[in-house]
Formats: sequence, structure tokens, C-alpha cells
Amino acid sequence: MRLVRCFLLSALLATVSGPAAQAGEDGDRFAIGDDAFRAAQTVTFAEPGRADLFLGGERVSATSDISGTAHLAGRWLTLSGAVGGNAYALGQQIAVTGTVAGNATLFGQEVTVRGPVAGNLRASGSELEITGDIGGYALLAGERVALDSAISGDLALTARQVDFGPGARVAGTLTLYESTPGSLSVPASVAPAERVERRRIEQWEHDWGGPQMVSWRGALGGFVFGVLLVAGVAALIAALVPEALAAMRRRILDRPLRTLGAGFVALSAISGAGLVVALTGIGLLLTPAFFLLAALAGFFGYVVGAYAFGVALLSAAGRALPDRIGERALAAGVGALAVGVIGLVPFLGWLFVLLVLLTGLGALAIRLLPDHLLGSPRY
Repeated sequence: MRLVRCFLLSALLATVSGPAAQAGEDGDRFAIGDDAFRAAQTVTFAEPGRADLFLGGERVSATSDISGTAHLAGRWLTLSGAVGGNAYALGQQIAVTGTVAGNATLFGQEVTVRGPVAGNLRASGSELEITGDIGGYALLAGERVALDSAISGDLALTARQVDFGPGARVAGTLTLYESTPGSLSVPASVAPAERVERRRIEQWEHDWGGPQMVSWRGALGGFVFGVLLVAGVAALIAALVPEALAAMRRRILDRPLRTLGAGFVALSAISGAGLVVALTGIGLLLTPAFFLLAALAGFFGYVVGAYAFGVALLSAAGRALPDRIGERALAAGVGALAVGVIGLVPFLGWLFVLLVLLTGLGALAIRLLPDHLLGSPRY
């Protein structure tokens, strides 16, 4: 569900940046069941009786109570109506003044929470102001944090400056992540010293699932796994459709530039179709499927491209063209290994990997499309 919400927020942002954002205050409206979808430059939602809410725009305001979950994306966001479920918001300035019965997840530059949150609060931004009481735990990350609310659970906090108001209380453990442990002062009224833990700021990423230091052994293991995965998938394709795999390899090696162009067009068409469908409003829920299709197409394109590159390398070394499953798996493994090593080169390596992916996808697209759409017969 979290992945779906991320896709929906992305689709809303894409819609706002397109024609709907230029349409003034009318924009796009859509409703299915008790759920409401709105996208425009300025969105003001004031319709009672709705369940889930999906709003996107430059300036977004939701004043009516809803029984479900609120999803907001834009620049200036205001959520003043009561939310019966969870609240998700991504924007520049976010203000939550209504009651949230579930959890609240907020990401912005300036985040203000004045209404009570019955569940957990996760907020990140440059400036955070929390005055509404929190029924669960709170996870706060910002440059400056002003806290004047009661938190029934634990509080994990990282900030350069923290201002505790007279109403600030933490019933659970208060964990501070500091550049220099002990630099932030905590009044006894907020939490007694025995319930205050201090950790170095570097530990924040480790504790909360951010980017972590990867050991050489782990990195090498992941690299080898990727090579074996590509080789295994290529072997499976060779077992199921050996002639098709050989035809795609010939296409790549004989006409690499045209095949690369076909791959670029194919990936652009799939990704662009997802955004275009989102603009209709009705097809907004189908957008994640297009992105998933683009990811799958990219993966199989990479497998085909790496296989063709491996065949080219082995042929240059004097080996005959592969005609058995094991030989094709070996070629795919050699290609994936070579592409992976080249991919380690800063900037240029990534471009090479992208070219291999697009070339393989082009061969795949040419193979699957009807002949009359290509202008020339396929291999």
C-alpha cells in the first residue's frame, strides 16, 4: 500500500505540472465511490461525506471532514478538516490543523501540526512546529524543531535547534541524535534524565533505515548475485524461445543504433503513457501498472542487451556463436559481468549501462511488434 501511495502522489504531481495546473481553479475532478480526486492550480475541497481524498495542486486546502485517508501533494497544503484514517502530505508548506484519527506522515520545507494525531507522527522538513498532541510515537527530523505538545509514546528527534514549549511532554523514551551528544538541553518537565538517550547524528541513518555503509563482502555478494540472475534469466529465455533470443542478438549486433533508438522510443512510450493516462483522472489508478511495466521492460531489455554484449566479447575472443543453453547462459553472465564492471566508472559507466538496457529493449520491442509497424522485416 505504501508503494501505491507513492505512485499516486507522483501521479498527482505530474498532473499538477501539466495542463491541469494551467487550467486555473477548475482543473480535473473525479470521484469513484466515496473517494474524491482533485488536481488543479488551486484546489479547495469542501465536500462532506467523502472517504479517501487525493488532492494535488500548487495551493491545496481541505476543509471538510473525511472518514478515510488523506493524500495531499503540492506547494502550499492545508488540512483543516478531520481525517478518519491516516494523513500523507508532500509539499513546501504543510499545515495540519484538523484531527487525524490515524497516523500522519508529512514531508515538506515548513511543517506545522496544530491538530491532535491519535496515532504516530512522522515529519521531516527544514522547520517543524508541533503543538498538537500525539497519541503514539513521533519521528521528527529538521533544522529547527519547536515542540509544545504531549507525546504519549517515544520521540526520536534530530535537529540543529530544538525549542521545547511549556506543554511539551514525552511519556516514553526521548532519543536525541546530535552532532555532539549533550549539545541539546532537555527540560526535566519534558522527560526525566533517565528516559533521555543521546546518540550521534551518524546513527540516525542506521536506526531509521536510511542509506547505510555497505561492506565490501555485501557489495561483492550483491554484484555476483546480479550477474547470476541475468545469466539465469537468459538461460530460461534460451530454453523457452531460443530462436527469438538469437534473432534479437543478431539484430543488436547488426544494427545497434537503430535498435537503440527503438528502445528509447519503447521506454518513453510506456512511461509517457502512464502520465497521459493519469491526466484523464479515471486512469489515475492505472499509473502504477505502467511504471511497473516500464521496470519489467527495462529489466528484460538489460538481460537481452547484456547477452548480446557477452556474445560480442566471446566472439572477439575467438569463440563460436552460442547454440546451446549453457553457452548462452555463459554469454549472458560474461556480458553482465563486463557491463557491471564498466558501470562502476563514474558517470560514463552509468550511461553505458543505460545504452545496453535501451538497446536490449529495442530488440525486444522490434521482436514483439508487427512487421508493418517497423518499416522493415524483423530478424
